[in-house]
Amino acid sequence: MSATQDHVAVPAERRDAPAEIDSAQFRAAGHALVDRIADLLASISDRSVTPHTTPSAIRARLGDGRLPEHGSDPVALLDEATSILIDNSTFNGHPRFLAYITASAAPIGILADLLAAGINANVGAWQLAPAATEIERMAIRWVADFIGFPTSCAGLFVSGGNMANMVCFLAARTEYARRAGWDFRTKGMSVDGAARLTVYTSADTHTWIQKASELFGLGADAVRWIEVDGELRMRMDRLRERIAEDRRAGYRPLMVVGTGGSVGTGAVDPLPEIAALCRAEGLWFHVDGAYGAPAARVPGVPPDLAALGEADSVAVDPHKWLYAPLEAGCVLVREPETLRAPFSHKPTYFHFEGLAEDPPINFHEWGPQNSRGFRALKVWLAFQQMGRAGYTKMIGDDIALARRMYERAAAHPELEALTCGLSITTFRYVPPNLPSSLAPEERSRYLNDLNEALLTRLQEGGAVYMSNVVIDGAFALRACIVNFRTSVADVDAIPDLVAREGRLVAAGMA
Repeated sequence: MSATQDHVAVPAERRDAPAEIDSAQFRAAGHALVDRIADLLASISDRSVTPHTTPSAIRARLGDGRLPEHGSDPVALLDEATSILIDNSTFNGHPRFLAYITASAAPIGILADLLAAGINANVGAWQLAPAATEIERMAIRWVADFIGFPTSCAGLFVSGGNMANMVCFLAARTEYARRAGWDFRTKGMSVDGAARLTVYTSADTHTWIQKASELFGLGADAVRWIEVDGELRMRMDRLRERIAEDRRAGYRPLMVVGTGGSVGTGAVDPLPEIAALCRAEGLWFHVDGAYGAPAARVPGVPPDLAALGEADSVAVDPHKWLYAPLEAGCVLVREPETLRAPFSHKPTYFHFEGLAEDPPINFHEWGPQNSRGFRALKVWLAFQQMGRAGYTKMIGDDIALARRMYERAAAHPELEALTCGLSITTFRYVPPNLPSSLAPEERSRYLNDLNEALLTRLQEGGAVYMSNVVIDGAFALRACIVNFRTSVADVDAIPDLVAREGRLVAAGMA
């Protein structure tokens, strides 16, 4: 069937497309943009980490908010957009951005994203992106190799840690259904016993696990949050007890999630013991290594990270400790078919078959997306620029700097050092004149309020940007170093800076 619309004019033989920019103009605009980005990177250490602005001020800078009826000069537009972003952004590439686990973007990754956008490959099918698909396959193997996971695994790049963990969750659920003889893909969670599935994880695990349980039909009540010990690691005795209790109550344990570097403190669960328990119980063993997995082979890290290679699946975030620009998450699953099984469809409008003797991989069959951007290029190029040795050195330097910060905080008379795990250090400000007569509850409440107000002041000040964590009820300042620009000088300056600002906040609360 077809339809015609007589009132629609046919374009002229030489089409006038408002989206086009001629090559000379594109080259000039591109060179100017690269120059400005290079200037930004060269001067980033001298800038404020955060902008001194407000939502209304930024909205005013963006204009009246009305959709333009007619277009404008692209070179001028790009120049103005660059100024707006440079003037009004929080720079996670700044050496004193020590807050959330977002790394400084390696310059080669910045250029890689430009190249990827220029090619605009749809890495959903091999025929649509031959080179990009093979580059992604190679980059996946390199990530696996770097963290000690079998390179025979399957994987793909996704947006970040949440999605990487969720894809692994679906692989685990599908594999359980296969073993149980359940037809999840047709009948969903209505199959007998599916409503009794349970998953086990540390009380300090990232909230992605709750999102996954809610989105994929198990419900939030299916998550068993296992208590942690004094080092904030999952307690194996409680894990064993809870699995046994659930089996007796008629539940169906599905998987255990071990944390390879918690978001709050960098704690690493007892992964070898979890692996052994999962083998004995017939459970899927998944590791949330979004943050810590790249450190697995770095000298001096917790030896438990070596057990990443024993997992059924691992989530890794290259835009965390592999210094890739956002977005880049990586799914790794030991047995390729367990990753393909939840996602493979062959609709009639797809014809992506290849030669039987050299079959292509079509990533739309390995994950939730059909259309997929070329995220792998920045990871692939960075591995070639830095090599295993380069990455190991930079990650090791980040860890050493975090330990130095812990030592400096512990030695400072006005700071109380709390934890140091991987490249995360936590501490809090404690005024030297704090009355000893305060009851424990009053002291705790006062210090929590003080440090919360101090964090806000530090974040707004722009000299350093930290985040927070609550440890045994104590509100603590949290410094996470996944930043190849952070130096010894930056680390050594922070304790005195925090103490100086802490005095001001304490005086204001007096």
